[in-house]
Amino acid sequence: MSHRDAAQHPEPPPEWSSFSLGIFTIHAYAICILVGIVVALVLTSRRLTRRGAEPGVAVDIALWAVVFGIIVARLYHVFTHPGDYFGEGKNLWAILFIWEGGNAIFGSLIGGAIGAYIGCRITGVRFWTFADALAPGMLLAQAIGRLGNWFNHELFGQPTNLPWGLEIESSNPAFPVGLADGTLFHPTFLYEILWNVFGAVLLLLIEREWRLQWGKLFALYLIWYGLGRIWFESIRVDPSQIFFGLRVNVEAAILAVLIGIVIFVVQRRRHPGVEPGPYVPGREWGRDDQVESRYTAEDFERPGDDDDQESAEVPATSSASPRSGSTRL
Repeated sequence: MSHRDAAQHPEPPPEWSSFSLGIFTIHAYAICILVGIVVALVLTSRRLTRRGAEPGVAVDIALWAVVFGIIVARLYHVFTHPGDYFGEGKNLWAILFIWEGGNAIFGSLIGGAIGAYIGCRITGVRFWTFADALAPGMLLAQAIGRLGNWFNHELFGQPTNLPWGLEIESSNPAFPVGLADGTLFHPTFLYEILWNVFGAVLLLLIEREWRLQWGKLFALYLIWYGLGRIWFESIRVDPSQIFFGLRVNVEAAILAVLIGIVIFVVQRRRHPGVEPGPYVPGREWGRDDQVESRYTAEDFERPGDDDDQESAEVPATSSASPRSGSTRL
């Protein structure tokens, strides 16, 4: 690339994507994923705590969500790219080499949802409460994770003459055959970063204005993210399985939009009001501890004015407990 061309276009992706730390190799992509998880966890935890949940309960749920998310994300990638792992000359053990890349976001959504449901059942937090608290953080996590694609020189789009076009080395396995060195491509991962960050801000504003609960905010997340991925996936040039004339991730994005619409419509009809609390009835945080700490055997043995005072406090304690309601998650 000439000096003049280099002055007109952004620098190509960084030459390095990992570094050594003793016997370990630290990959930039993994760092981006971990930073994204931490950001999402911190934001989700703060949002759950403001709803009245126990501080730190988001971590308990997230442990299940992250583990299942990683496993299913890898499986989703493997089975949508079978040519990379199955067949003559392929190393089947490479399925386990997640550090080499290949973790599908749609797979992480499926696995994460399963893990989050398990975590919510264990902790007593309503699944939809957790999902709504997670929605903006998920978009931010996905935006940060997309930076890893820049370090890996991957997931770019069709050729373009736009000034922000991305230069990719012709030796890249995804470089289209027949194109000249120095060809610029759409940085689809950058488009997704901007789309997700804007979407996170939009969800927070919508929630503040309309107080969406019962999974409705999470439904909007699915719709927003799915709409963006339909376009981003449509202009990418990396190899992908094709079903019915569409890339498999385009079909997954369409499905995400449809699921989001169904969740929003159904939950709006079933739950037009606000949630009674972040916990299912009978699983409220500190419910038993609060009652035991306020009353002892000595309190009930006091005669006279003390009895009247304790009796007057009982309704206040009862009203402080979260309201009863449906046990549905």
